[in-house]
Amino acid sequence: MSNDKKKNLPPQAQEYQAFQSRREVKRPILKNCIKAFLVGGFICLIGQCITTFYIYYFNFTEQTAGNPTTATLIFLTMLLTGFGVYDRIGQFAGAGSAVPVTGFGNAVISAAIEHKTEGFILGIGGSMFKVAGPVITYGVFSAFIVALIKTILIKWGGF
Repeated sequence: MSNDKKKNLPPQAQEYQAFQSRREVKRPILKNCIKAFLVGGFICLIGQCITTFYIYYFNFTEQTAGNPTTATLIFLTMLLTGFGVYDRIGQFAGAGSAVPVTGFGNAVISAAIEHKTEGFILGIGGSMFKVAGPVITYGVFSAFIVALIKTILIKWGGF
């Protein structure tokens, strides 16, 4: 909170702010950034190994290996989340485990596990699509807008 805002607070609130700032635990920001970088990079390394596997053993091209690699990473994340392993990775790495596509898989399956007592349709299915629905909708809409802009530029600009 800025000093100007602190001056406008009543004395009790100012005392509480001072008390709170003395008691606040300082976060190890640099350490957290390094852990996030290393774990996120390791997840990307695993993704690259999976891509290489698909290229050499299933004769995919570099362009066509991306989709099965993404699906494999999401599947592995969902499996690890189901066994409780990915949650521990997330506790350790923070944003390093949430930013790659694996964070999406974790969010979807966590919502499903949390609401499994409500049944397959309303509990698991409904909860999964509360998380996945907006992401998929935004992705499809964004792809449509980019394709529309590209089409207009090609037709009018001759690119």
